[in-house]
Amino acid sequence: MGLYGDPVLHTPCAPVEDFGPELSRLVEDMFATMYAANGVGLAANQVGVGLRVFVYDCPDDEDVRHLGHIVNPRLVQADGVRVRGPEGCLSLPGLEAPTERFDHAVVEGVTAEGEPVRVAGTGFFARCLQHECDHLDGLVYPDRLTGWRRARTLRAARRAFPSPLPPALGVGPHFP
Repeated sequence: MGLYGDPVLHTPCAPVEDFGPELSRLVEDMFATMYAANGVGLAANQVGVGLRVFVYDCPDDEDVRHLGHIVNPRLVQADGVRVRGPEGCLSLPGLEAPTERFDHAVVEGVTAEGEPVRVAGTGFFARCLQHECDHLDGLVYPDRLTGWRRARTLRAARRAFPSPLPPALGVGPHFP
């Protein structure tokens, strides 16, 4: 599993063009990795593959389970109330920070077989969808933080993962 500071986590992923058996194996492997780490979502770049794929097995706020995968996902809608809630990441194990996300999200893409898929979520599941789409765009949740929250989280990340961080992490995009 790639850890914070790994360049593949900070690089936008390429679209999937080959929908053969290797893609199906990747999706299966990603589910196995996510479950082994007790996660609710996992992007391909977190396992070192720079392709636009993510898997999820995530409850929403009503404890309804959402299970699936999306290839070449596009976040087509993120709206509603902005909610600041605890957010963690399998690439920053043990760290968590209050991160603002929209309470509703819609992602469109295709399955590993190339069939169109549209997934809508609210609450915690909407947070998961936005989080995984961010990964595929080369962002990690600390990139969404500002001010003291960002500084505190980056200090904790540097202590936990002492490998050199890419220079852009100190000046990257900041979102309110």
